[in-house]
Amino acid sequence: MSHWMFNCKKVSRRVSESMDRNLPLYQRMLIWMHLLMCKYCTRFRRQVMMLRELCPSHRLDENSLDPDVTLSPDACERIRQTLRSSSAITDLPV
Repeated sequence: MSHWMFNCKKVSRRVSESMDRNLPLYQRMLIWMHLLMCKYCTRFRRQVMMLRELCPSHRLDENSLDPDVTLSPDACERIRQTLRSSSAITDLPV
């Protein structure tokens, strides 16, 4: 039975993908079936849709990025310090 059902991980990925492109019909149907049974994925989808509705002006595409915009030297230094002090990140050239 599990071979034709999406698990929560697959559903969350497909829901995210569906924000950028149309999914094939069979994937949409598998998502819909999963959402009928899983309140957590249903909640996740609702939250993603709400974020999409609330932030339409913040969507970026490749053509809207300004290549001349850079971080300030102060911001770069704060990032370097944070990376150096982080114990989880090692062996990064900063």
